[in-house]
Amino acid sequence: MENIISWVNNIIWSDALIILCLGAGVYFSVVTKFLQVRYLREMLRLLFKGQASKKGISSFQAFTVAIAGRVGTGNIAGVATAIAMGGPGAVFWMWVIAFLGSASAFIEATLGQIYKEVKNGEYRGGPAFYIEKGLGVKWYAVVFAVATIISMALFLPGVQSNSIASSVYTAFNIPVAYTGAAVCVFLALIIFGGVKRIGKVAEVAVPFMAGAYILMTIIIIAVNITEVPAVVSLIFRSAFNIEPAFAGVFGMAISWGVKRGIYSNEAGQGTAPHAAAAAEVSHPAKQGLVQAFSVYVDTLFVCTATAFMILFTGQYNVVNPEGGFLVENLPGVAFGPEYTQMAVNTYFPSLGAGFVAISLLLFAFTTIMAYYYIAETNLSYLNKKGNRWMIWALRLLILAATFYGSVKTAESAWMLGDIGVGIMAWLNVIAIILLRKPALRALKDYQSQRKAGLDPVFSAKKLGIKNAAQWDKNEEVDKELQAV
Repeated sequence: MENIISWVNNIIWSDALIILCLGAGVYFSVVTKFLQVRYLREMLRLLFKGQASKKGISSFQAFTVAIAGRVGTGNIAGVATAIAMGGPGAVFWMWVIAFLGSASAFIEATLGQIYKEVKNGEYRGGPAFYIEKGLGVKWYAVVFAVATIISMALFLPGVQSNSIASSVYTAFNIPVAYTGAAVCVFLALIIFGGVKRIGKVAEVAVPFMAGAYILMTIIIIAVNITEVPAVVSLIFRSAFNIEPAFAGVFGMAISWGVKRGIYSNEAGQGTAPHAAAAAEVSHPAKQGLVQAFSVYVDTLFVCTATAFMILFTGQYNVVNPEGGFLVENLPGVAFGPEYTQMAVNTYFPSLGAGFVAISLLLFAFTTIMAYYYIAETNLSYLNKKGNRWMIWALRLLILAATFYGSVKTAESAWMLGDIGVGIMAWLNVIAIILLRKPALRALKDYQSQRKAGLDPVFSAKKLGIKNAAQWDKNEEVDKELQAV
């Protein structure tokens, strides 16, 4: 079975997908005139603007739900895996895909807002919605929705729970089955409470978990501040095949850097638009910019902090594709959260393993929580009749996958996760390239209104964007209120 999974994974994650993701990032960066640089201050300004409503969550809550999905195992175990398989140079390619992916994230999140709708009194949206309404290709939308439900509810939760269980076992010697059962109990308490509860939990948990982890890494980086130039130099030399020690993994550095970068920040994968669509904003571009910033938080902040800790301390191995290791500083230690735990242990021997285990628990738990929200959104797209048994079946499925993932091998868990991410990326990146015009019109409209000193308000009819029914309804309501 593992051979079949590996074969499928290699087909999905061929060079073609890597070229597609990088190419889309370059294209969207150019056509938006590198908004990820020009609008950085605007992203920060918009982050705390806006309020929740009966139908939608606030911009910040949508941001935290997206961060909950992005900041997870990929930031701790994923970075370690990238270094193990591609050497230090893989970190550079994670930076590249994050920078370019920020533009892709803007496009997909803006489309999620444009084509959102109200279902059961709450905003819902995402790739399935904008594929059907924007492209007018129903079967394509259904394929994406089904693929996303399978990926989010079946393939991906196991990666998160496996890393939680293994790190807790390393730190506290608690059997993985016990940890898996505990995670499932707490997850059930949240997902049975619906989307609003997910938003509220993410709003509190995400800033706390990211802040505590980054604070720890800042302390370690500060202690090693004189080594930063050497580590950055090592990353760049390895990324461009200049460092002789890692010449054998040059191609792997690009491949694993892009793969783990996309897994971590999810730019272009099609997950963030679900959270973006749930936000209550006056213009789609507002949430697009907020979501573009979330890519920076994930990769340029959290992933970089993890990479620096690992490279400062030398607590890593690098696999030789031809067999054996190019670097083997940790004999007998598989790639995963153990690298990060041992890196922190170097400076905080009595704290490191436990701190990373707890950080990973929070990171990965909120990610599974976000996975459920995304799966439920796509189920709501397919479930036109609103059958409640389908929602309950989804909840039980994700709980079962979470528990099973905690007790299976890390390698099979990661391969299944990569397959899920890869399928969604293929479907979504092609869709947003084809659907770029409405998002670019929204950006141009936002820019012109901001230049005029206005707080931008969106009108789909004015921009000639069809099938944006919810925005048309909102506009009609506003006119009626003004008339009164």
